[in-house]
Amino acid sequence: MSGTLPWYIARSAGLIAWALLSASVIWGLIMSNRVRPFGHRPRPAWMLDLHRWLGGLATIFVGVHIVAILLDHYVNFSLVSVLVPFQASWRTGAVAWGVVGLYLMLAVELTSLARRRLPRKAWRLVHGASFPLFVTATIHAFTAGTDAFTLAFEAVAIPVVVLVAGLTAMRVAEATQADPPSPPSPPARSGRPTGRPGERVPAYASTQARVPVDRARI
Repeated sequence: MSGTLPWYIARSAGLIAWALLSASVIWGLIMSNRVRPFGHRPRPAWMLDLHRWLGGLATIFVGVHIVAILLDHYVNFSLVSVLVPFQASWRTGAVAWGVVGLYLMLAVELTSLARRRLPRKAWRLVHGASFPLFVTATIHAFTAGTDAFTLAFEAVAIPVVVLVAGLTAMRVAEATQADPPSPPSPPARSGRPTGRPGERVPAYASTQARVPVDRARI
């Protein structure tokens, strides 16, 4: 039993990491989509803290997942096979999805920790990797996971994927509809008399137009 313990730890840690990552992505989309009951009201600080906590905890369980895989002797993963894509001898493509997801998660988490020191545009660009991270992690779970085709996993994973896809579509729709271009303002009218197009108006014409002259008193 002791020889299979790392394998059970790796399986459970991988499932927990995927669940925490999914919860973090869903919670972040809910905050950014302004979904009711939040609306346009300011978000409490605990909401952002929960989003960060879920992501950080998912990273920890990914670390447990990798360490348990290295300790297991059933497949004999090497450090290179879990850090370099397409180097694993067991389900090469499925493991490669997990390796790519590992680097995407590290990029998202490290830039989140250094958010105050990074330009906002750079942080938003890297944080947008959360979407391909969810995709790669889900593909890895379905293709490499031992429990991928169990009824319990599919009953949870399929609704989660549908929910993330729906919230992402809402986020894209809101981004495309925000700040519509305003119509151009009409040109200001000067009140000065104008002649034919291209004709210069002498200065005294403006004065005569503004000051009426009573010729009967001249």
